[in-house]
Amino acid sequence: MATFHTHLAALRSCRAVQRAGDREARMAPVPRVLSSSCGTCLFYRGEDPLLPLLDADLEAVYRREGQNFILVHQAAG
Repeated sequence: MATFHTHLAALRSCRAVQRAGDREARMAPVPRVLSSSCGTCLFYRGEDPLLPLLDADLEAVYRREGQNFILVHQAAG
């Protein structure tokens, strides 16, 4: 799951991940246990965080393990 600073960044990233082959990638509200500037996140599948496909306005990438979210990447800044 990736969070973004803007809704547009989430939308651009969703489209890029879908074009790369993950047709189940979807935008959704950010889970309550996490915070995000825009409130929209991207759920997608992959062992790799797919950073090259994600918009530059990325906030963070998390891996979901059951009900928990494990921070995988925190954007600089």
